[in-house]
Amino acid sequence: MNHLLDGLALGFSVALTPMNIYACLLGVALGSLVGVLPGIGPNAGMALLIPLTFTMQPDAAIIMLAGIYYGSMYGGSTTAILVNVPGEAASVMTAVDGYQMAKKGRAGPALAISAIGSFVAGTLGILGIVLVGPWLAEFALSFGPPEYFAVAAAGLFFLCGLAGNSMTIAALMVAVGLAISTVGIDPVSGSQRFTLGFTNLAQGLDLIPVIMGLYGIAEVLSMIEEGVEKPRLETVRFRDLVPSLTEFRQSTWPIIRGSVMGFFVGLIPGPATVMSSFMSYRLEKALSSTPERFGHGAIEGVAGPESANNSATAGAMVPMFSLGIAFSPATAMLLAALVIHGVQPGPLFVVQSPEIFWGVIASMYVGNVLLLILNLPLVHIFVSLLKLPQHVLASLVLLFCLVGVYSLNNSIFDVWVMIVMGAVGFLLRKLMIDPSPLVIAVVLGPIMEKSLRQSIFMANGDAMYLLNRPVSIAIVAAVVVVVIINLLFKASQARKAALAAGDRQIGR
Repeated sequence: MNHLLDGLALGFSVALTPMNIYACLLGVALGSLVGVLPGIGPNAGMALLIPLTFTMQPDAAIIMLAGIYYGSMYGGSTTAILVNVPGEAASVMTAVDGYQMAKKGRAGPALAISAIGSFVAGTLGILGIVLVGPWLAEFALSFGPPEYFAVAAAGLFFLCGLAGNSMTIAALMVAVGLAISTVGIDPVSGSQRFTLGFTNLAQGLDLIPVIMGLYGIAEVLSMIEEGVEKPRLETVRFRDLVPSLTEFRQSTWPIIRGSVMGFFVGLIPGPATVMSSFMSYRLEKALSSTPERFGHGAIEGVAGPESANNSATAGAMVPMFSLGIAFSPATAMLLAALVIHGVQPGPLFVVQSPEIFWGVIASMYVGNVLLLILNLPLVHIFVSLLKLPQHVLASLVLLFCLVGVYSLNNSIFDVWVMIVMGAVGFLLRKLMIDPSPLVIAVVLGPIMEKSLRQSIFMANGDAMYLLNRPVSIAIVAAVVVVVIINLLFKASQARKAALAAGDRQIGR
């Protein structure tokens, strides 16, 4: 316990320096803006703003980007409640009851409970990182190449099952991402592969242009095609934000349950913030003695999902910091930023860069306090951004994309990669396919290839060596259990559907 307290003391000494407070304030403010604007989301927001961190110190850079990540969760709830336009995918469930409360004149309490729940969830999530992160990093010191390959492979497998697409489409996206990750120089033989004779491809495809294309450029193309109708803005005065005692009482346990659930869901590969908010909403409705209130302005339907998606952002950072493995596009951005600044995340990260690890954790608490201050008194300033003309917003996003990608390596080739991936991202949107599995496969591909080849060398070509290690066996067993449970669930659903169809036939 003493070393945890010492670590937190070090973290606050780093986070409370003037430069890092400014970076945290800038990050959470930008995150709130990103969350308010429909469609942008934390993934595109972080990808667009990574170039701003190139001249910053590593700790300030990660503090700012992390602030954008969890700050967008706060901002997304604001427009979801006031105008029924979720600024971020994780706020979809908040809109269900939050907007109904706004229509009944209770937008203020909905916003207040959302902010309070987010603050409590963020605080508990930070506590979870403090307790779980160093322990997992210490445990991961015993990992070898077989364990890293098993973790990465299991992560991709779970991602296929948990992504919003069908498992077949998600697997196809993973395959494309793994193929992209192999372009460039073979790490063992040193020969070029899949470069098609282009010298520029020998350096491989950077993660930043790929993500900025899939999310940023694709968003610009969507804006150009569809546009967004200007919503009617609800007026909320500061004195209207105070919830009643009944609303406080109804929200207390949903906030606690959502916070705990969200953190553990964040540890799972996949769209953790979205999954946690859906799971929390369903849980609160199932536990409620008056489930018929849900969908008509139940405060629990705001408190639970908002707490869950904010806590999930903290949980998602644990494997990124402790194992050096990203299981979501947003944490992939943080991972890329660490590498760009010469910091290697993984089991030794806590030991080799304690000021960054503990500084980022402490800054998350500072950021949650700043978000609580920003998102209640200044709520209408953020919502007024929805009045911004779409052609202006699209132009700004496009400018950020072009300047940001070119500044990575001063390379026009990176700009072309971003444009091509933007076209791919736009096509995927038209087909309603989530690109997240592709992005995570690009991130995990090099880790999987390196660890697999090292494992085969260690075993003199015996692939079964991967199953001779306790951790690898445990991971494989977990995958098998999940497959069996999934098959049983699908069989149960099919049986219920068949019985329902039979009952309808009899009724006729």
